[in-house]
Amino acid sequence: MNSFLKLSLSVFSVILVLIGCGSKKDASPFDEVLTNPTFSGITDSIKNDPQNDGLYFRRAILLNTNNFPEPALLDFQKAWSLKKLEQYALGVGTLLLEKKPDSAIIFLNNALKEIPNSLLLQLNLARAYAAENKNDEALALCNTILETNPQQVDILKMKADLLSKKGNRPEAIAVFEKAYALVPYDVELNYLLALQYAETKNSKVLAITDSLIKADSLGIHAEPYYYKGIYYATINDKEKALSYFDIAIAHDYNFLEAHIEKGAIYYERKQYDEALKVFNLLLTISPKYADTYYWIARCQEATGKKEDAKLNYLRAYSLDKNLTEAKEAADKLK
Repeated sequence: MNSFLKLSLSVFSVILVLIGCGSKKDASPFDEVLTNPTFSGITDSIKNDPQNDGLYFRRAILLNTNNFPEPALLDFQKAWSLKKLEQYALGVGTLLLEKKPDSAIIFLNNALKEIPNSLLLQLNLARAYAAENKNDEALALCNTILETNPQQVDILKMKADLLSKKGNRPEAIAVFEKAYALVPYDVELNYLLALQYAETKNSKVLAITDSLIKADSLGIHAEPYYYKGIYYATINDKEKALSYFDIAIAHDYNFLEAHIEKGAIYYERKQYDEALKVFNLLLTISPKYADTYYWIARCQEATGKKEDAKLNYLRAYSLDKNLTEAKEAADKLK
C-alpha cells in the first residue's frame, strides 16, 4: 500500500472517530425518554426550532407531570437560559428544592437578581433555606416578604414553624393565630395551631378540635382526637389522654403517632408490659417505623434487658439517622 493511500486511510479514521465523539457529545442521556411518543412531538418541534424557550418549557411540564424530573429540570434550565421568565425559574427552583436544596439556594438567589420582586421565587428560597436548616436566613426572608405582603398565609405558616423550631413558642402561636384569622377554614392550619396549643397546655385546643370534629360529617379524621390526647397528656390527665388516643386509633388504625403516644403513657407509668403490647402491635402495622424500636428499647432498658435494648436503639437509629437520642442511648449501654 503506497504512502498516500495510508495517509488517506488514517485521515478517514480520524474523521470517523471525531464524528463518533461528536455524536456522543450531542446525545442526551434521556434520548430514549424524549423520543417516547408522549414527548416526541415537542422533541421534533425543538429540533426544528432549538431557540424556542416556550417549547422547552412545555416539554418540561409534560416530563415532570409524567414523573421524569431529571430531564424536566434540564428543559426548565434551558428555557431559563433562553429567556428570564418567572415560570421558568420556578420550574428550576422547585425541582432543585426537592433533592438539592443547597443548589436551589444558589440558583434562586441568582434568579432573584433577574426578577427581584418575584414573591414565588422568594417563597421558594425561604423553603430552600429551611430545608438546609438555615433558619435565621429563612426567617429573615419571611419577614422581608411580610413587610410588603402581610397577608401571605403560606409565609405566615412558614414563619411560625421557624419560630417554633427556634424555641419561640409564644411568638410562633401568635403568628399562627394571625394566619388562622385570615383563613379559619384552612384545615392544615387548624392542625398546626391545634398542635401548638396542645403542646403548650393551652385549652384553646379544645375549641379548635371540637370545631374540626363537628365539620367532619363523615367522621373519618383522627387528628382532632389525637390533638386532644396530646393536650390531656401534657396537663397530666393520662386517662383522658389514653381515651382520646384510642378514639384516634379507632378512626385511623394506621395513625402511628397515636400508638406511640399511647405506649409512652404506659411507659411513663412503668407499665412496661402494657407499653410493649402497644409497640409490638405497632410493629405489625409499620415494621420500619424507627420510633417503635426506640420505645421498645426504652422498655427493655428499664427492665434490665440491656443487650436487647442496645440492639433496638441501634435498629431505630439505622432507620432514622435524625433519631440521635437512640444512638446516644445505645452508646451509654455497655
